[in-house]
Amino acid sequence: MSAPQLPTMGKWSTGICGCFEDCSNCWVTCVCPCLTFARNAEIVDEGRTTAYNAGRNYLALLTLVPVLGATLYGCTYRTKLRHRFELPEQPCVSCGDCFVHHLCCFCALCQEHRELKNRHMDPVGGWKKSYETIMSPNGAAPIPEPGMARK
Repeated sequence: MSAPQLPTMGKWSTGICGCFEDCSNCWVTCVCPCLTFARNAEIVDEGRTTAYNAGRNYLALLTLVPVLGATLYGCTYRTKLRHRFELPEQPCVSCGDCFVHHLCCFCALCQEHRELKNRHMDPVGGWKKSYETIMSPNGAAPIPEPGMARK
């Protein structure tokens, strides 16, 4: 039995407006964006930042510096995620990560959550579970080669 194919490096697995592809996460993000951000941040930072700390910081920024603080904090993690998987800026190259988080942080957070989940790093389970999931039997994380396609 072969392992499931990971999404292609350098290509988003879902679009920015695909929020309803994961309705439960869409709902959670609309009600509490701090929770989705916190879960994503823990995975993107490979456990160096806990979900609790990331969520607390995001909530503080939303409260103290409503738009600008959360936008800058959110776009920082979107940029880290994009660099990790060599993803292009989306929806277009001229739209920076901060612009996307500023226009619709909900869509951005949902897309980032789906991307991690589609790459077998489900943010709901936290970093430890994601790490165990992505580790191959030989102890090396399976990094998809460019050109691998999802079937």
